[in-house]
Amino acid sequence: MKKIKLILYIFSFTLFFLNNLNAANSQQVDKISKNLRCLICQGQSVYDSQSDFALSMKILINKKINEGKNEKEIYDFLKNKYGEWIVYEPEISQNTILLWVIPLILFIFGGILIVRKVSIK
Repeated sequence: MKKIKLILYIFSFTLFFLNNLNAANSQQVDKISKNLRCLICQGQSVYDSQSDFALSMKILINKKINEGKNEKEIYDFLKNKYGEWIVYEPEISQNTILLWVIPLILFIFGGILIVRKVSIK
């Protein structure tokens, strides 16, 4: 009887561990897929889309996580395969510096125009 209880405890612990591992993988897949653009829908993230592309991307991300890849490695792999456009928030680099600087310049320029218009009257 003790052997059966021991086997049941080990089985229960294994199921609990696998369930937690699967939940952690699922959360990481969701986090990564929310920052990826669906190439079919183009207006949705991979997380929100139900296209075949989005579903295959989620499977690919899960596979990469199971291989032991971290978030940065997965993003790098996808950027190399599909280009920088697939990521909603591109990194700051020589190629994307204008994406980050132009809104700031426009905001400052607009603020200066507003201040000048208000102070003239």
